[in-house]
Amino acid sequence: MIEVAMLAIGVLVVALTLGVPLPYCFGAALAVMYFIGDVTMKGMMLWGVQQLSNPILLAIPLFVLAGTIMSESGIAASLLRFVNAFIGHVRGGLGVVAAVSCAIIGAISGSGLTGIAAIGPLLIPEMVERGYPREYATALIANSSILGLLIPPSVTMILYGWVTDTSIAACFLATLGPGLLIMLSFSVVNLWMSRKFPLILDEKPSPRELAGEVSRRGLVAIPALLLPVIILGGIYGGIVTPTEAAAIAVIYSIPVGFLVYKGLKLPNFLAAGKEAATAVGTIMVMILFSMILSQMFVYESIPQKMVSAIFSVTENKILLLIFINILLFLVGMVVNDATAIILIAPLLLPLMTAIDISPVQFAAIMGVNTAMGGVTPPYASILYLGARVGNVKVTKVIPPAMFLILTGYVPVVFLTSFWPDLSLFLPRLFGY
Repeated sequence: MIEVAMLAIGVLVVALTLGVPLPYCFGAALAVMYFIGDVTMKGMMLWGVQQLSNPILLAIPLFVLAGTIMSESGIAASLLRFVNAFIGHVRGGLGVVAAVSCAIIGAISGSGLTGIAAIGPLLIPEMVERGYPREYATALIANSSILGLLIPPSVTMILYGWVTDTSIAACFLATLGPGLLIMLSFSVVNLWMSRKFPLILDEKPSPRELAGEVSRRGLVAIPALLLPVIILGGIYGGIVTPTEAAAIAVIYSIPVGFLVYKGLKLPNFLAAGKEAATAVGTIMVMILFSMILSQMFVYESIPQKMVSAIFSVTENKILLLIFINILLFLVGMVVNDATAIILIAPLLLPLMTAIDISPVQFAAIMGVNTAMGGVTPPYASILYLGARVGNVKVTKVIPPAMFLILTGYVPVVFLTSFWPDLSLFLPRLFGY
């Protein structure tokens, strides 16, 4: 049966690589399991629909809606101006502003696409005007948008917690350490790269002028800065669940967008709702089919057979972790992060448990690997969107994007795997 499962996965990967719509990709894999593997479909569709009624999944459309509203509301612009007040006059400071702003956006929206959609149109033209190459500015902001998948709340961690029955709050905390470290590493790499760019810098303000500017912009940014405080403080303070926090994010962002920053008008508010509904519909259909396929694998004991097959090759923990990281990276290159989480997490979790990797650390390992797929072709949805926003060819964006990945991201991937405290310190601190 494991041969049939591998064939089904192969069909799925080939279909995804060819750009076949997601439901048909999973339908083809299900057909392989049904006709060749002789797996019954009785009750599977009913089971899948029942899974979609789980209240935990309600957080996904709500966070997606909050992210689209934020992109239109002016919240991102106020955050950008506030962060820029601190280091906008420093060589390379504007690139650091991009990384930090995308991290803050991630703490609001839980989406990787929101960062490039909200920050890109504002910051890419400004960076180009200040002397950054357009392709580099686009690559930096697109790569920094990955932080939206790692800085809590994260849609992918909601899915991981759901399919593995792991505390979602603990999963949020597990990816926070790696996410902040990636933000720092991108900032350092950017400062080093900026030495060779002919940048135009503002005059360095006096301490008094800097304090005044920070105060003025800080006052304007307070409503925007309160949003991640409310969301994360509510979740980790035990006041609200992630789903309730997502609802609060939507309820809070609407009046702030209409009345405070006034970026929301009825036409773009309705357009944001339509965009969110389209995205959510795609996500939910994908979840339904991928969950059914994953449940078929579990029903046929495929995870246990995979563990036995892998252990027959080697039982060395270091080699196994390297192999798993490479596997997750390759999967992330051809499928989106949500698909990879739902399909791969149940299969690999028994193996991780067998080599004494906790489900919470595995959440971080899966998070950093699958998020990287958003900027690594052929999938690279975040990178493609960045190229459109930055008005530059994808082929020109790929080289600087890959340089940032290799120097600023990949080291954190291996640290997450081989340094457990990076992902487990905060969950342990909060009692998970």
